[in-house]
Amino acid sequence: MKKETLKNRIALQGGAYSVVITAIVLAILVAVNILVSALPKNVTQHDISSTKLYSVTSNTKVVVNALDQDVTIYWIVQSDKEDDVIENLLDKYESLSKHIKVVKKNPDIYPTFAEQYTSETVQNNSLVVECGDRSRFIGYDDIYLMEANMNEYSYDTSFDGEGAITSAIDYVVNEEQPKIYLLEGHGETELPEIFREQMEKENMELETFSLLTADEIPEDADAILIYGPSSDISEEEKELLEEYVSDGGKLMVMAGPTEKGTLANLYGILKGYGVETVGGIVVDTDRGHYAFRTPFVLLPDLKSNKITDPLIEERYFAIMPIAQGLLVKDGEHVTELLTTSDIAYSKAQDTNWIPMKRKRAILTVPLPWPFRWKQKTEDRSSGLPLPISWMKCITRIHQALTWIWL
Repeated sequence: MKKETLKNRIALQGGAYSVVITAIVLAILVAVNILVSALPKNVTQHDISSTKLYSVTSNTKVVVNALDQDVTIYWIVQSDKEDDVIENLLDKYESLSKHIKVVKKNPDIYPTFAEQYTSETVQNNSLVVECGDRSRFIGYDDIYLMEANMNEYSYDTSFDGEGAITSAIDYVVNEEQPKIYLLEGHGETELPEIFREQMEKENMELETFSLLTADEIPEDADAILIYGPSSDISEEEKELLEEYVSDGGKLMVMAGPTEKGTLANLYGILKGYGVETVGGIVVDTDRGHYAFRTPFVLLPDLKSNKITDPLIEERYFAIMPIAQGLLVKDGEHVTELLTTSDIAYSKAQDTNWIPMKRKRAILTVPLPWPFRWKQKTEDRSSGLPLPISWMKCITRIHQALTWIWL
């Protein structure tokens, strides 16, 4: 009897011990869950979706982390009509900065709220981004974009919530937006629509102008853009552009091989920075540096720089078909951004280079193009820097071009 009582007592003690341990473990789990639930979603959620719907890019983080003003994002949506993807994205923005606040506005309760921001028909899950007296309306159609698929007689839907929201935040916190002047008068190629759309999203104002009818660069120009000219600029235009960049202006040239003649004056601007153009088409026979089994469709190495880092971080490739090489003779003021392998060379344009037959190596050193060069003196004024997200846009342009950053 005593033995049985002792057994029961031991069993009860063991059971009590198990209950205590279980209670402690449960208490720890409850505490951990409370702690985790208090953490922002950018810490607790990992995006495993194929389209990265629940992530924000480095460009957004740059814009948000620089905020020093309070921004309110009004989410216009009826009860139980919330879009889960938009809700998650808004949580991400709110967790990234103490200056961002998301406020839900139910149109059933506030039927006239959106009228002060837009005259458009407001759908559920539309947004308004506001800072002070500046605001921007983002319609549901600006978040979920639809594009006709002519092959399948249907529509393809893509999500651009982050692009729309980040652009709106950048707009409302900055009264002055960059103004870009597009040079014309030399048979320039028309800017691709995707490039124009990206510039609009970056809140850039684009205006065309001609140096043939002007005596100087417009004073309000934050940058000059020259895109795909088929003929050279004049000596007078060259002098105006050289004076502009020497005073701290920014010039972006996207040009490549032309059917007739050369762009001697345009490329002559480079010589003052120790850079020369190389005639012909760049060919790289290193298999890791060209795409689609075509040695003139280049896959250059991306050098780390604030311009290229967003591409590197998000594992983008720059595909450059039919590119012209640049030879850096004085690297003191030049930062190479994209480079070929050591065995790349330039092939003359008038040879039969399709299919690829190597004639002779004109250059046996890596060919850098594009690049950015530094100011030669410390006292120069500095223009407004061009946004790094341009890089993503330009990598999708089919025509390969030489880039010049000043």
